Amino acid sequence: QMSLQESGPVLVKPSQTLSLTCTVSGGSITASPYYWSWIRQPPGKGLEWIGYIHYSGSTYYSPSLKSRTSISRDTSKNQFTLQLVSVTPEDTAVYYCGRWGAYWGQGTQVTVSS
Repeated sequence: QMSLQESGPVLVKPSQTLSLTCTVSGGSITASPYYWSWIRQPPGKGLEWIGYIHYSGSTYYSPSLKSRTSISRDTSKNQFTLQLVSVTPEDTAVYYCGRWGAYWGQGTQVTVSS
């Protein structure tokens, strides 16, 4: 059974970089043909897709976040990482990592505040 776990700081100051890591167990992030994704849900709002890293290593980001987003991976640790730069309070949300269409982590609350 696959499981995913998000980790990272729960509080980030405005203008800083939000960095979250997703640790995957029960399957390899290099296994075809999967997409490893990040989504988020701001308080009182719906889910928002952030981006993905393909099993091949290619990435694709939401156009609205593309200029501030980077997703990378460490295949030796079976992890993939989200970085969101220049955060504002509007980036406060529960962040989820997942294998698109099948498995998701439990989510981690990140608050952007000074």
